[in-house]
Order: sequence, then C-alpha cells, then structure tokens
Amino acid sequence: MSLRAFPFLALLILPLPALAADAAAQWWADVSALAGDDMKGRQTGSEDYLRAADYVIGRLKAEGLKPAGVNGFLQPVAFEQQVVDQDASKAELVSADGTATPVKVGDAMLIAPGASPRPAQVDAPLVFIGYGLNLPAQGYDDFAGLDLKGKIAVVLSGGPDTISGPIKSDARSARNRALAKAGAIGILSLITPKQVEIAWSRQKLIAHGPGMYQGDKSLRDTPDGFFSATFDPGQSDILFAGSGHSFADLCALADASKTVPRFALALRLKAGIAATRTAVTSPNIVARLEGGDPKLKAEYVVVSAHLDHLGVGAPINGDAIYNGAMDDASGVAAVLDIAHRLKNGPPLKRSVLFVLFTAEEKGLLGSHYFVAHPTVPKDAIVADMNFDMPLPLWKLTSVYLPGETESTLGVDARAIGAEQGIAVVPDPLPDRNVFIRADQYSFVREGIPALFFKFGFAKNTPEFAIEHDWRANRYHSPSDDLQQPGILKEEAVKLDDFTAALTARVANAAARPTWLPGSIFNRH
Repeated sequence: MSLRAFPFLALLILPLPALAADAAAQWWADVSALAGDDMKGRQTGSEDYLRAADYVIGRLKAEGLKPAGVNGFLQPVAFEQQVVDQDASKAELVSADGTATPVKVGDAMLIAPGASPRPAQVDAPLVFIGYGLNLPAQGYDDFAGLDLKGKIAVVLSGGPDTISGPIKSDARSARNRALAKAGAIGILSLITPKQVEIAWSRQKLIAHGPGMYQGDKSLRDTPDGFFSATFDPGQSDILFAGSGHSFADLCALADASKTVPRFALALRLKAGIAATRTAVTSPNIVARLEGGDPKLKAEYVVVSAHLDHLGVGAPINGDAIYNGAMDDASGVAAVLDIAHRLKNGPPLKRSVLFVLFTAEEKGLLGSHYFVAHPTVPKDAIVADMNFDMPLPLWKLTSVYLPGETESTLGVDARAIGAEQGIAVVPDPLPDRNVFIRADQYSFVREGIPALFFKFGFAKNTPEFAIEHDWRANRYHSPSDDLQQPGILKEEAVKLDDFTAALTARVANAAARPTWLPGSIFNRH
C-alpha cells in the first residue's frame, strides 16, 4: 500500500519541543493537522485516513523512529464495512394474541451496523435478563436457569455494585459470544435515561453511518447472523407491556446498582434488516524506539492511540465533518509528544513501540488485529500505555487509569504520581464501561497488562460537570473540532510527561509488569 505525500508537513511541524510551552505548541500543531476540516474526520478506509497516516508517519520519521510494521510503518488490516439502511428496515412487536405494534427502525430502535453481518430477518420471543452479566466465578450469573435458545435477550445498562467496574465491563465484552453459546439469536440493549452519554437524537444520526467487523472471520467476537440493536430510552417501556414490570422501576434499580429481576417478556420481535457490505482495508501505523540493553531490548512497551474517527456524516447545526479533535487526534498528538520525550531522554533498556490504530471507532478492530498479529513476538510485549480522549479541560491534579487495580502497572503509576504530585483516583463512573471501550482492552484480553490514561475527576465536582457536558454535547459530534473552547494545551502535555516517565520506569525495570494475585485478566 502506498500513501500520498503530505505536502504541508513542513508547515505544521514546529521546532522540536524542549520547554513545556514548546511541547504544548507542537501538541496543538499535531491536533490541528489531524482534526482540521481538510482531514474530513479520518474515516477508516478513506483517502482522508490515509492522508492523516501520511502526516503521522512524517512526524515519526522526524523524531528519528524506525518503521516496525509489515510494510515500512504500515500494518494493513482487512475489514468488511456494513451499512444498515435503518429507514428501509422494518420491525414490529407481536403479542401472544397476534396483535402487532410497529416499531420504527431508525427512531425507536437502531440496528447495530458493526460487530458481524446482521441477519436478513429475525422472529423471536424476548426475554429480559437483567444486566446480562455471565459471572458465575464471581457468584453472579444473569444467565443461570434461563432457556435462551432461539430468543432475543433484552439487557439493561449497569450492574451490581458488588462487582468491580473492570470485571463487569469484561463480561459485557464477552456477552454476545456467551449469549450465542447459550442459544440466543440476538441482543436488544437498553440504557437508563440517567446513564445516557450521547443524546438519542445523535445516536440516530450515527446509526446511519458505516459499521465494520474483521475481514478475518476467526477474529470476529460476534457470530455472523447474530441480531444486535438498541432501543430509545424514551420508548423502552413498550417492551414491558404485559410483563408486570415497568421500565422506570427497572431503571431505578439499575441506577442504584441493585439486583434486577429477570423474566420473560410478553412480546416477540419480528424484523427485516436491509444492509449492504463492502470490503475495506486500512492500516495501523507502527514505529520502534530500540532499547539499549542487550537482552531487554527484545521486549517492548507499547504506547498507543487511535487515528480514525467518524468521517463525514449527518450534519448537526449545518456541520457534517466529525473532526475528532479530542477523540482522538489529542491522543495521537500525545503519542508523538511521548515519542519525542523518550527519544531525546536517557537511553531505555527495553524497546518501545508507538502504535496508532485504525478502526477503534468500529469496535477496537485495529488493535484487536494488531494483538492477534503483532509485528513483534506477542510474548515480547510487556505492557500497553493507551491514550484515548484524555480530555485536558481542567488542570491536571489527578489521573484515572482504568485497569490500574489489576496489575503492577498501578503500583508504578502511583509511584510516578507521587514524584510529580499527581494523584491516581478511581474511575468515578465504573458502569460506563470505559475499561472495554479503548484500545488497551485488546491487550488485556490477551493477558498483557495495560492502562488507559485520562484526566482525573470525582463525582459532584466542577470537573465532573465539565466532563459530563463535553460528552453530552461534543462526544461523537461535529463540535469536537478545533474551535471548541476550554482546551488546556499545557495541561495536556503534563499528562504526556507523566506517561513518558511511567513508560521509562517500566522499560527500565528488571522485571516485566505482572497481574495482581486474583486478577481475572491473568489469562496466560
């Protein structure tokens, strides 16, 4: 695969940063280059994504890093793209007496375009299985005693407060496979109104865009032909008609992280799905900083972020370019800043891989492929440090690092935090599933310790309100652009400094990171 030269590269690279202000200026120059309107949102498989890749490769070369892909810096990945025609698809809820109630696809229900090929039609009874968490080893199993064969499982967001956020998130990641193994033919996901991140009006727009899944069938997490859809929180009560339960009562339990009952619903779902599919190829980008220790240089610490975003989609307030400035041009810029710091700092014992993933927005597909087919021996990868939407919207006094309670990386992170005066705080919203929603989770799934770097905040604080408002109004929206207010550039690179120091600590340690005793992620 050949990439076009990026003619404006020289104009966008500032002198190599030495001081904090220089680092912040270069960070913003990189964000600006990747999230400008001319990049048209960096959709996976598009020419715009390839131009963004050209820019990143030019920056990696400027930093003096070596290519570590399979074709120079590139690792091409094959996908299948699926577009569900929500308007042409049809659905209805059918009661026991045969009464059919139409469900408008694209409004009340959105059929998921990703994960695997959708079936052409479904006709199956609905069964509500609470949170849908299959965790018998933790003493909690929403599947227990249920006959799911030939049925569509209806699940609600959240989970019991007796189980940690990472463990619940991990169970949700495996849910489709577990449901299919139990005989279910699909899943219908509900969310409580209080747990909504993206307004349903925006979700409807996004659902018209393309989804993707792995071209390699062996890497697909969801079986082919498995039905998957979400339902509007404002219309979900219709699903519980005749069941003796109300959606509002179930939401109250879920919002309090209490046990939710399981029961058969009095309806079956009939749907016809209109979808088209095309083959797409898009590359990961991989660069290497070689370590200096004769033995340890054969091991690797990965520093990563994702390059893709949502491309051009349905317009909001007249703007159709989903620029992805914070999600995740900011993370790519952080990786480039960290690469500069490590390349120009004291020599490291282990090597470092800098990896920019494709197709994160399609379900962590690029990182999943990389970990399945790494460009270095898999057992040589000791850890991943991942950036995705760190959100430098307030001063950096704390970080939260999903995964830090599971491995010795948390110990290392707290040590660096103590040196730099930065606290490591718990995830304030563990049921939001951030642990499985960024590329470090692809490493965790393969037994490789990993962290995900975010500006810290706590509930009921001004920072909490800022983060909530940003997600409600800018997340996966065209307004995540270069004109948005409140971005603190010099605070952003303080997190880069923290992560670079942590990466160096791990790279120079005598022993590689390990999972803590009892962690469910110690899978190898």
